[in-house]
Amino acid sequence: MEDNRIIKTEYSEVMQKSYVDYAMSVIIARALPDVRDGLKPVQRRTLYDMYELGIRYDRPYRKSARIVGDTMGKYHPHGDSSIYEALVVMSQDFKKGLPLIDGHGNFGNIEGDGAAAMRYTEARLERITQEAFLSDLDKDVVDFIPNFDETEREPSVLPVKVPNLLINGSEGIAVGMATSIPPHNLAEVIDATKAYMLDENITTRELMRYIKGPDFPTGGIVINEDDMLDIYETGSGKIKLRGKVEIEKAKGGKTNLVITEIPYTMIGANIGKFLMDVASLAETKKTQDIVDITNQSSKEGIRIVIELRKDADVENFKNMLFKKTRLEDTFGVNMLAICDGRPETMGLKQIISESVRFQYEVAARKYKNLLEKELDRKEIQEGLIKACNVIDLIIEILRGSKDRTMARTCLVEGKTEGIKFKSKESKVMAAQLCFSEKQANAILDMRLYKLIGLEIEALINEHEETMANIYRYEDILARRDSMAQVIINELDKIKDQYQKKRKTQITNAGEAVYVEKKIEEMDIVFLMDRFGYARTIDMPTYERNKEAADTENRYVFQCKNTGKICLFTNTGQLHTLKVMDLPFGKFRDKGVPVDNVSNYDSAKETLIYAASQSELNLYRVIFATRQAMLKVVDGGEFDVAKRTVAATKLLDGDEVVSVVAYKEQRNIILQSKAGYFLRFAVEEIPEKKKGAIGVRGMRLNATDEIEAVYYSQNAVEQSIPYGNKELELNKIKLGKRDGKGVKVRQS
Repeated sequence: MEDNRIIKTEYSEVMQKSYVDYAMSVIIARALPDVRDGLKPVQRRTLYDMYELGIRYDRPYRKSARIVGDTMGKYHPHGDSSIYEALVVMSQDFKKGLPLIDGHGNFGNIEGDGAAAMRYTEARLERITQEAFLSDLDKDVVDFIPNFDETEREPSVLPVKVPNLLINGSEGIAVGMATSIPPHNLAEVIDATKAYMLDENITTRELMRYIKGPDFPTGGIVINEDDMLDIYETGSGKIKLRGKVEIEKAKGGKTNLVITEIPYTMIGANIGKFLMDVASLAETKKTQDIVDITNQSSKEGIRIVIELRKDADVENFKNMLFKKTRLEDTFGVNMLAICDGRPETMGLKQIISESVRFQYEVAARKYKNLLEKELDRKEIQEGLIKACNVIDLIIEILRGSKDRTMARTCLVEGKTEGIKFKSKESKVMAAQLCFSEKQANAILDMRLYKLIGLEIEALINEHEETMANIYRYEDILARRDSMAQVIINELDKIKDQYQKKRKTQITNAGEAVYVEKKIEEMDIVFLMDRFGYARTIDMPTYERNKEAADTENRYVFQCKNTGKICLFTNTGQLHTLKVMDLPFGKFRDKGVPVDNVSNYDSAKETLIYAASQSELNLYRVIFATRQAMLKVVDGGEFDVAKRTVAATKLLDGDEVVSVVAYKEQRNIILQSKAGYFLRFAVEEIPEKKKGAIGVRGMRLNATDEIEAVYYSQNAVEQSIPYGNKELELNKIKLGKRDGKGVKVRQS
């Protein structure tokens, strides 16, 4: 009978438990490395699968797709992309101080280009991976656990002989936590490990005699050496990194700045961003020292060349690069790893301590396994030696026995019933035999050539070697000093074979001091055409081309090269842009769209008025809207630091139709769509704040709206084209603000 009971439970409790289970699964089984072997599960499974497939360093390469597919099918059912990505990273010498996989084909590069698809690339294990990570798996040194569907068994950890967590570092984002461990130099880590084994009370400061700091595969310079002790004691902190910059003399007395090493954080797309940032410094006129920049990097290494002007202040320019680009960057350290089944942030000494503890466990299991095998071998060897001494009797037993069982029983228990002997003496001697089961089976399996004199001598020598091994293994297992020496010997062997020179320099360097060159302030002229392209020219150029400049451009006014331009739009917004962001040069230069150098968007709003911010500070500004709302605002309110602010407040459905600086205007003339004109004194418009709506300037019909706004001076004739005639503005009857105005016919 089906059980259809519905169990009621609190939704929040179910969600909380489910999320905690999910978080722990990600933390333990996906994102964080184990402190013992320094590997995440996907890395461990990929290496073990390659070992199982026999893709050794001295065998041919195999397709990456084969490795990925086998790993996914047997051990890691989380998608091929994560496995292939792990495989690729373990082969990249610019990401790992000690690559674990030997990649063949396009495995990406330091500039961020990705690896080729897995069907094109090939891989095999590196020699050190085989010797220092996987070599003892056949000696029962680690526990094997069932895979995801319990059809295979996989190691819970690899028997790594070095503190790989420090050597290769690790990066991973889990749920609610992340790890970021920098790579270190193999030789230094091994020396520190040996020092710890010789004195377990050693301090972190003393360990740092051997490990000065991280050793990034990209080199670079760590500039906060004094902070390293605190980082290594707590397991967290910030490492300040700089690229290595060299100065080369170029032709014509020029100087080249050559970047030969980059911060570890710059690898990938950040190299391209760095080049763009340097180019931007020239474009925005932060510096005028740059002549050219080229990326000459190749397989031989990084080489970014910045060509400078003859009179450039090289040291100041170098400091500007440190300040304004990622040539100086921060590497956040958080040495978080799985220790005893739980995530823990560990310092340098604790990581080495856990690694050494693991080495002792592995060594104990290894030599216990080897001892058992040698004891078995000893037992068999002794049986064979003993059998050689009574070989005639054994042959007589074998010839007189009916089957193998009868012969084995005689050899083990001395039972002679049913066996035909040539003499009574042989039967008596056979009754005294007492070989073990293993010895008896070995005797029965022995081939006749083993009775040759040299073979017997070899057997005796082999037995002596076995006894020496047993004595050695028992000594290693009985005395911690002996086991420590074995581990140290293995570490020395790995160091001698695989050590590399340190690449990263560790030092203390002061803050990069960049003195920004003061730009000489001067008057220039701002030009903007009807298409929204803006530029600036110097005063003499403007004077020579005054007529063309005034007729061809929508806005022409004088400004300071260090100032800002204010752009007022129909939506009531004020956008500011720096004059320095505009191209300065020849009169016929095209300029740049103001959309590109400000927040103004010509697709969504219309430019109503442009003026120099310094000029607005001297005047007041008159606003007029479609619904005839008017106000005067002090121009100083528009001297703002933000790139965009609200210049005025608008009623629903309203928009700005006119913005002008209040200079010599006496009268304002509002023209409505229906043909009404209202002229009154500008003085009637009250001064308000920029956040105010203003006052009504003209009474409009329900469907009417302001179409145009004009200004005039007393006794100065001014006319506009209206319909088929010229309309003189000063002849319009002078009224009062908030009047209806007069209707003017168009013909």
